[in-house]
Amino acid sequence: MKSLTGVAVAALALTTLAACGSDDEGGSGDGGDGGPETADIRVWLNGTDTPQEARDWLKETFEEDHPGSTLTIEQQEWDGLVEKLTTALSSESETPDVVEIGNTQAPTFTSAGAFSPLTDELDDLGGDDLLPGFVEGATVDGETYAVPYYAGSKYIFYRKDLFEKAGLEVPTTLDEFVQAAITLKQENPKPANFSGFWFPGQDWRNGAAFVWAAGGDLATDDGGEWTGALSSPESVAGLETAQELFTQASGAPKDGNEADPWTPFCAGEVGMMSTPGWVKGLLEDPETGCPDGFAKEVGVFAMPGADGSPAPVLLGGSDIAVAAKSANQDLAEEAVALMLSEDYQTIMAGAGLTPARTSLASLLGDDEYAAATQEAASNAKLTPAAPGWANVEGSRVLEDLFSAIAQGGDVQELATKADEQMGSQLNG
Repeated sequence: MKSLTGVAVAALALTTLAACGSDDEGGSGDGGDGGPETADIRVWLNGTDTPQEARDWLKETFEEDHPGSTLTIEQQEWDGLVEKLTTALSSESETPDVVEIGNTQAPTFTSAGAFSPLTDELDDLGGDDLLPGFVEGATVDGETYAVPYYAGSKYIFYRKDLFEKAGLEVPTTLDEFVQAAITLKQENPKPANFSGFWFPGQDWRNGAAFVWAAGGDLATDDGGEWTGALSSPESVAGLETAQELFTQASGAPKDGNEADPWTPFCAGEVGMMSTPGWVKGLLEDPETGCPDGFAKEVGVFAMPGADGSPAPVLLGGSDIAVAAKSANQDLAEEAVALMLSEDYQTIMAGAGLTPARTSLASLLGDDEYAAATQEAASNAKLTPAAPGWANVEGSRVLEDLFSAIAQGGDVQELATKADEQMGSQLNG
């Protein structure tokens, strides 16, 4: 893992390289004869969120629309993505043409000049129909450098049969949720690693909800200067709630990450988990390993907040952008346009992902999963729009904080230390 200094230096390098521009800007495949541009467009997609059907549609449609060109999808992993992008986007020879980036990571790369501006194309890509919070987070000094790809508010998947066995009702307040999680753990002593609420130690993305629900925050902006806010009384109260769940309700590894929670869920080791809606498809997929008929025992609800309204969960999701160093700017923009098309976004919605276009939200359906998605999104929050937020994520200070809390550390002391670490990262 690259040090903070390394990330900052690389970000500065991105700014310098982007300012220099590229002699081939506009497409290296033109050949100088005025003919149609052709190239192999490399698209980086992260993790497994994008369904295979969407990937196939994008490749086939792009290549049909652009004879002689090809589109190659290269899957990246979220872990270590910030550093990998920092390196790749600085190199004309190594840069992909189109990249997916987490919406929480976008501000750092847009501020560093790693992406080409899409301001002039914004109306054609969806304009006011695009998820506004995502567009705002990728806009610097009036220029928009990335557009939304999909969103996904997390909500609670729970075992109806285990709730009934323990005499539990769906919780309507945060206190009731915490108590239900503890009760499920107590009522299911086997296996020993059973979780009333699946909450691995590094899972700050779910942990942030407890900080926000208590009135705290991850960081705050004071006149353009960002500082960590985890050591405030409100934030500490939220972190103490997280610690209660870590120690009394979760059997997940105290130093583990939140990857693949459906695996222990399908194995009968979890009563509740907080995941995006697209997990529903995995629970119904026999290749995931869930027992036959398992999905029928699963219900969903939006995590409740302190006052009974939906808790302010993290509004996750991704942006897509054209790399500033790409030699195939026009073709890359056409690939982005296809990814925002109704056909492509319909496939994404079918997988439980909130479409990039607000007018397509009805594609999520009208069942309990769609209702939970909309309810969770009604009070969802974004991470701080600090220019150096990607540095915070890249340094893993939040994973370290929550893992130490999960292992019983002093919350106030740990939060104060995390604020100090973030202090030199948040402002880029």
